[in-house]
Amino acid sequence: MAVTLRVLHETGYAYDAPVELAHHLGHLRPRDTPLQRMRTWELSVTPSPDEGIHQSVDSWGNHRAGFSHSRVHDRLLVVSRFVVEIDPLPLLRPETSPPWEAVAARLRYRPGAGFDEAVEFALGSAYAPREASLARFAGRVFRPGTPLLAGALAMMHLIFRYFAYAPLATSVNTRAPEALAQRQGVCQDFAHVMIGAMRSIGLAARYVSGYLLTHPPPGQPRLVGADASHAWVSVWCPVHGWVALDPTNAVPAGTDHVTLAWGRDYADVAPLRGVIRGGGRAEPRVAVTVEPL
Repeated sequence: MAVTLRVLHETGYAYDAPVELAHHLGHLRPRDTPLQRMRTWELSVTPSPDEGIHQSVDSWGNHRAGFSHSRVHDRLLVVSRFVVEIDPLPLLRPETSPPWEAVAARLRYRPGAGFDEAVEFALGSAYAPREASLARFAGRVFRPGTPLLAGALAMMHLIFRYFAYAPLATSVNTRAPEALAQRQGVCQDFAHVMIGAMRSIGLAARYVSGYLLTHPPPGQPRLVGADASHAWVSVWCPVHGWVALDPTNAVPAGTDHVTLAWGRDYADVAPLRGVIRGGGRAEPRVAVTVEPL
């Protein structure tokens, strides 16, 4: 049965010096997928942008919102509200996927070959490069002849066991090789390590940004703003298509996972980023609420 979720994502800045000029770009509108349908979406920005909010779509089909301010301001509040409907995952049969080596050979880049969307996601990127240390890590589970999806699920569980969830151990700029060496990080790091490891043996994986519905302890109320922005991985298999896996929680991404956007890594789909003149230093205050309807 499909699940309907309502999401409220608030991002606020209180600058310690006036901002004279600002340009912002956000990936805050959920996208439709084979399992997810957007019902409503509303975005508000305070103070009001100079020329409203400009909507566009990037090369991967993600929705982007751009806005600018040329008036002096010392605060910014961006609020995204939406409702999505999500279908349950179909049954996965990992043993029916082909050997990972055959898929890697198929994904090998060949100049002049026809376009294949998955090939782009087998190439390294800034946060999830192809590197020997990541390939060795992937070799722990991708043994010769391992079915691709079985290996991907084993990789998800390996990262869950191998890494400690430590919010202050890394920064937004930490790359997969550094996160692997530290053996700790947050969901962004877990996703980058898995993506980089799979790419390093020739497989295709992409970074997915979104939200996770967290469940309060029995008898406790849901807390407004207590849910989180989240990130996971989508792995390409010629039999199953793109399969979303969450290494932070060691589960396939299901009806608790709300998809916003996907790309090569975090840099492609940051929820909100900007360039400002002035402002000094200001850490964002982020509150996310995901509610079942």
